[in-house]
Amino acid sequence: MATDTTTSNRVLSRYGDAVGGSVGADEIVRRLAITEADLLLVRRFGAIVLPRLADYNTLFYAWVEQQPEWSQFFQDASLLAHVQKHQQKHWRDLFEVQVIDDDYVARRVRIGEIHARIGLSLMAYFAGVDLSMQIFLRDLYDGTMTPDDYTRASLAVAKLIHADATLVLDAYARMTNQKIADQAEALLEMSTPVTALWENIMMLPVVGVIDSTRAHGIMTAVLNSIAETRAKVFIMDISGVPVIDTAVANHIIKVTRATRLMGCQSVLSGVSPAIARTIVELGIDVGDILTKATMRDALESAYKLVGVKLVTVEGGKA
Repeated sequence: MATDTTTSNRVLSRYGDAVGGSVGADEIVRRLAITEADLLLVRRFGAIVLPRLADYNTLFYAWVEQQPEWSQFFQDASLLAHVQKHQQKHWRDLFEVQVIDDDYVARRVRIGEIHARIGLSLMAYFAGVDLSMQIFLRDLYDGTMTPDDYTRASLAVAKLIHADATLVLDAYARMTNQKIADQAEALLEMSTPVTALWENIMMLPVVGVIDSTRAHGIMTAVLNSIAETRAKVFIMDISGVPVIDTAVANHIIKVTRATRLMGCQSVLSGVSPAIARTIVELGIDVGDILTKATMRDALESAYKLVGVKLVTVEGGKA
């Protein structure tokens, strides 16, 4: 069996950006040591098993019917027929492969994306891959190759199926990471509820840990709200921030200074004795930022800044 991969690598192009993945065709070939001789052996073996794809469907879907996680997707007969048609095309693509290039890789990645979208677990997917390999190498093989050729062909087929699995796993990982990123962004937006308290007065209660990513989200939300409402005073309440260190304090100061550049006065409320002591001990310069211990004090200052006077009316309410 030929082992030189130089020729093979020349015809295997890089997995392009249009595919959207991170595993390249050349990397797949290099890691699995796929050669031109392997592809030739796969095609030879394919000539034996491809005429029996109907038998593959019979065996594979008999197993599927016994797997609850798989069978739930194929209750509809027309859907099952559609899936079987594309599955046969998938296997023909593998057993008739001429070169592993961008197009080949893109087709395999789409399989992974489809499985990920329907919610099939990786464990179930790999169980199906393992069964498929057994069906082709054991049940559909007719024994016409020499033992040595059969062994080499089996190894070559396994390489390509493992390449498929690698690409599918990469597609699962990318889609999962994207979903996590989308959820994190949604949570970030929910954690920055900039609220209009009064005409020209806005408030943001900050709860939880502030890191650089969240600080950026807070600044974006605040500045956008100020631009939309033309608010004159912005109150940031930090009573729900559990830990104040140099990084957190700097993030807060950056937000308040950015609002000032837009002509909006910032008032920092919720400055407890512990927070005040920490800021002093850390030597953090809050500059001319207006700070208040409680939200009530911050509101009184905000009303004064916008020219609103509170008076006591009958019943003792302001």
